[in-house]
Amino acid sequence: MPIIPTRQRKQKDPIVNVMLNGGRVTAGFRAALFAAASRAGVSVNEFVLTAAAEKLRASGNQFAGVFESGDMGESVGVGL
Repeated sequence: MPIIPTRQRKQKDPIVNVMLNGGRVTAGFRAALFAAASRAGVSVNEFVLTAAAEKLRASGNQFAGVFESGDMGESVGVGL
């Protein structure tokens, strides 16, 4: 995903914060999640949000992108 300075963004959807907390999982799931994010070379937060975006797309939801408008492209998968 290319990094685009804020002043150069040409997007209709504003970038907003997502406040998530209180998630509790098993130790095994957490270990697998952190390992998968590490293999993908992204933060755990980015990995989880991208996985959620893929699931939303697969169920027919439409949105411009996750982190930037258009970063999801036309396909459901983003290589993670």
